[in-house]
Amino acid sequence: MTHPPIDASSLNLREAVRALLLDDDGHLLLVRYEFPTATVWGLPGGGLEPGEDDIAGLRRELEEELGLTDVVIGPHIWTREHVIPMLTGHDGQRDRVYLVRMPRFDPVPLIGWEALRGEFVHEIRWWSVDEIGATDGPRVLFMPRRLAELAGDVLEHGPPPSPIDTGV
Repeated sequence: MTHPPIDASSLNLREAVRALLLDDDGHLLLVRYEFPTATVWGLPGGGLEPGEDDIAGLRRELEEELGLTDVVIGPHIWTREHVIPMLTGHDGQRDRVYLVRMPRFDPVPLIGWEALRGEFVHEIRWWSVDEIGATDGPRVLFMPRRLAELAGDVLEHGPPPSPIDTGV
């Protein structure tokens, strides 16, 4: 049975920013979320504070989650909209993903692991595109779902000329 499309304009979507953070060897830094139904590896970042623009919000999120300061934020490369009831009361989230390239580093969350676990984050690690492609499955997911394909395209061809919709 097919359902009619959802009119996103009537939904209360949380605005969020994330980073496709790539090291010099083309590895991606991902965070592991533990939800009751699945383990989800996703891009670092999070929700914008009231009145915060994308760049300021992403800088804050990268500092809180990873301990990064003075990071150079590249172009807006992807968008992703996900409709799912959230504990914040939102109907889902609208992500804008920015490209960030930098040397590999060891993340040290400024807000600490206890605070990150309160946001369902339990691990941060570097992944190759091949590892992502070989790991995706019913119990371990990546967001966006096509992360290996999309990141591989950025690594091979550079950022897209305008942001692309990644799908869920």
